Amino acid sequence: MPIASPEAYAEMLDRAKAGRYAYPAINVTSSQTLNAALKGFADAESDGIIQVSTGGAEYLSGPSVKDMVTGAVAFAAYAHEVAKKYPVNIALHTDHCPKDKLDKFVRPLMGISQERVKAGQEPLFQSHMWDGSAVPVAENLEIAAQLLDEAAKGKIVLEIEVGVVGGEEDGVENAINDKLYTTVDDGLAMVEALGLGEKGRYMAALTFGNVHGVYKPGNVKLRPEVLKQIQDAVGAKYGKEKPLSLVFHGGSGSLLSEIREALDYGVVKMNIDTDTQYAFTRPVADHMFRNYDGVLKVDGEVGNKKMYDPRVWGKAAEAGLAARVVEACEHLRSTGTRMK
Repeated sequence: MPIASPEAYAEMLDRAKAGRYAYPAINVTSSQTLNAALKGFADAESDGIIQVSTGGAEYLSGPSVKDMVTGAVAFAAYAHEVAKKYPVNIALHTDHCPKDKLDKFVRPLMGISQERVKAGQEPLFQSHMWDGSAVPVAENLEIAAQLLDEAAKGKIVLEIEVGVVGGEEDGVENAINDKLYTTVDDGLAMVEALGLGEKGRYMAALTFGNVHGVYKPGNVKLRPEVLKQIQDAVGAKYGKEKPLSLVFHGGSGSLLSEIREALDYGVVKMNIDTDTQYAFTRPVADHMFRNYDGVLKVDGEVGNKKMYDPRVWGKAAEAGLAARVVEACEHLRSTGTRMK
């Protein structure tokens, strides 16, 4: 199938909320990780979201270029082509973008999609994230309102973050403290500023103790009931049941019971990066250690080309990441839910 149209993406998100499941949003940094994610979704018979961060986009542009827009455009062009061969709907998304990178990343990409839409084409990306967690809530929502207007012109879904995700990702680091929990007042202020779809479609990453990085199960103190409290408060004020489409960040180390509870409260997208990075790298390490004298020219020998050929260990890496995507779909209840 081609990359999801704006209409197909909207249907994906609506189906997920109604069905109490979510799509894994897999961060990728290369054609290999992209292909692995696509295979994982296809194996799980699940639609999905594949995303690139500011750092990932810069990496994709090449080490001597280091241009986020160039890398993101190249990634999207490749994804639009190879995704046609897979029987699932895939949305392309850009991950965390702080204030100082908006003009270098999200705004130019939105402009490209707006021009594509004017020409009768589909947007390049289906959604973009504005990460305003480092600025005051009022400023966060003011910028979000501006971006939502621009996103709507390009048939793009906006993702915003209201609250703070702890830990570190792509150089953005936040302390682990009470700020990790979005308040009901924050949620109400968000809807007052952005509406409930009439100004443009958006998803909200409300925080309930989320932390980026690697943690053993049980070490991250999540409170999914925070999401229910905000959904209930907004729903009561506007006369709608579960009105918000929510995003789960920093899920590594979360208990499955906590993940499933968050799905019940309206989470439709869960970011997965740390776990898939390891799933991709672990088979490579295994290959290198097991084939030491093949991948290296030890003691003047010639090594074994069949062992150091990047396609050999690359296939193992891709299989590892694809398997982890299948597992993520199972955890998030999206297995077998693909739209025909």
